[in-house]
Parts: sequence; C-alpha cells; structure tokens
Amino acid sequence: MDYADWRQKRIAELTAPDSWLSLAGLYWLETGAQTVGSAADNALVLDAGPAHWGTLVVGQDIRWRVPGQTEQILFTDAQGESSVVRDGETSFILIERDGQIALRLRNNASPARLAFAGIPAFDFSADWRLEARWDPTPQTLEVATMSGGLETRQLPGRALFDHAGQTYSLTPLEVVAKGDTKDLFFVFADQTSGKKDDNGTYGAGRFLWARAPEEGRLVLDFNRAYNPPCAFTPFATCPLAPPENRLPFAVTAGEKYSSPK
Repeated sequence: MDYADWRQKRIAELTAPDSWLSLAGLYWLETGAQTVGSAADNALVLDAGPAHWGTLVVGQDIRWRVPGQTEQILFTDAQGESSVVRDGETSFILIERDGQIALRLRNNASPARLAFAGIPAFDFSADWRLEARWDPTPQTLEVATMSGGLETRQLPGRALFDHAGQTYSLTPLEVVAKGDTKDLFFVFADQTSGKKDDNGTYGAGRFLWARAPEEGRLVLDFNRAYNPPCAFTPFATCPLAPPENRLPFAVTAGEKYSSPK
C-alpha cells in the first residue's frame, strides 16, 4: 500500500462507527451490582445512552441484566473479544487494565467523530524510510501506560538504524503474527514530542508498525508514524514510549499533533 492510500485508510478507520473518535466515557467498575444509565439516579451515570440501561453485576464473572431480557455474561478484552452492549448509536464494551475492569462507552453521534477535521502531518520524505538491522539479543522493557500501570515485557530483539552518522535502536513492544508473517509494533518519542509549534507531535510518543526482519533486515518508515488513540480522546489507555525508544533527534515525518478542540 502506498503512502497516499495508507493515509486515506488511516482517516477512514479513525472516523468509522465505533472508532476511537466515538469514545464518550471510561468508567472503572466496583465489585457488586450497579445500575447503569444516563439518568442521575444510577449508580454508574453515563454521559450518553438510555436513562436506565440495565444493571452490571461484577463478581467472578460479569453479568448484564435488563428487565424483560435474558441475563448475559459479558467478557472483557483480556478474555478475547469484548462483548458489545448496544442501544442505537450508543454502545459499551468492558476492558481490563492492571487487574481493574472498566466500562468503555461509545457514542457514534459524538461531535468529536462527526466534526473531525483530519490530522496534520509532515510531507512525505523518502529520507525517513530507513533500512534497519535486526539485533536478535533478547530485550526487557518496563512499559508504562497512561492509566498509571507498569508492566515488564520480554522482547526478542531490537532494530538498529543509522541517522546523521550515528546508530540508534528501537525495541518493539509487541510482535504480532499476521498470517504467514509477523509485524513489529513500536512506540517511540523524539525531539518533536510535546513541542508546542507547527512541527510538534504527541507528547507521549507515536506508534509505528514494521514488517518482521527478513535475513536480518527490516524497514522503519517514519512517514507512517501515527498518533495513539490517547491523542484524540481522554477515554483511551495507551502505552508510553519507554526510555529505550526516546530518540535524541527530531523525526520530522509522520503525523503531527494538535490538541482536540
């Protein structure tokens, strides 16, 4: 896929129904029964959705009760694919982070989605499409999230690349199997991160995917560096760039950042 098609696909995914731009709330759950809805007399008051939607019962499993309907057992994203509870334009799923469970609310009629004006980006430059060497030495990363959690990850190696006569490295946070191939997922920060000017990028870092190395080589195309979901909504939880992936120079490629209005 060429760069222009990748950009179009990126915008289409971001503005699709149930995308990150549709997020309308994140609510951490307590053990026991709690009524859920947008009316003020609920135990869990949502920012969108039916006034009295139903009751969540959080215990060894999570049950969803609506009068006149069959009780459901709901699954979190940590158990595989999250269960979706939907009413018109509004829906919710359950996520699990650091042993805590939260309700993630979506509203497809949210102004953030319907009035989305696009993402500023640097001009494409072939100079930022860099060939890297794969170092198969196992790496250990301490990865922090914007929810305040910290987890240790064991990774199978790192990418080494040259810039301005110096060698730098990036360690992937994940290695994801895709059919017969594997993709590497990086989170990195650089000297544009958090800058309050026209060339500033998201302060917590940006995401980048690369195909797994073949014969010890891979390509890091920084033109396809993109903002994490947390750049668009306060209701997402995102990994932060680890210290090992904070580059001491400006990567003037990929998506820029402007604060949501």
